[in-house]
Amino acid sequence: MAEPQTQSPSTPRLVPPPAPVEGRVRRGIHRAMDRSAAAGIMSRPLLGRLPLRRWVPQDLHSLMDYKGGTASVVAGVLSGDPVAKSAGVALGATILGVSLLTDYRLSLTKLIPIEAHEIADHAFGAASILAPFVLGYAKRHPVAAAIHVVVGVSTILASLVTDYRCQTGMHLGGELATDPGAIGA
Repeated sequence: MAEPQTQSPSTPRLVPPPAPVEGRVRRGIHRAMDRSAAAGIMSRPLLGRLPLRRWVPQDLHSLMDYKGGTASVVAGVLSGDPVAKSAGVALGATILGVSLLTDYRLSLTKLIPIEAHEIADHAFGAASILAPFVLGYAKRHPVAAAIHVVVGVSTILASLVTDYRCQTGMHLGGELATDPGAIGA
């Protein structure tokens, strides 16, 4: 009977060993904080002034958009109220759809310029804050209303300090910018 062959220490491995969990976490954090050219091309200032600061990395903001959209849908659906449900699904589906189609790293495809996404963030935030009161479900379903308001406020606040960056250089005017040198700061 033949003995199984074992690899000697000098034999090269064909498959690298899996990275330790702490290494993957550290790389993920490093990637989220990346402000190099690999992180994307800075957006042009919206209205010449926005964002006010560029503190929140684009990838973190993207995750917040997905989380906020999901929270809006879930809050509406779980409320049991048809108006709150419709509002939650409409708000959540809108921000999720915009996020999936925006020109940034964590999207499905790159169809929407980053500046248009920034405008959508502000509009979504305002709509989320106003919906419970305008549509009248704030008193009937205060938990759903509170979640919608919190998601709206956090979206607007995050939008004011996000370092918006696109991946392909697509900007709101339709032109492509390949050198981020003088665009926003």
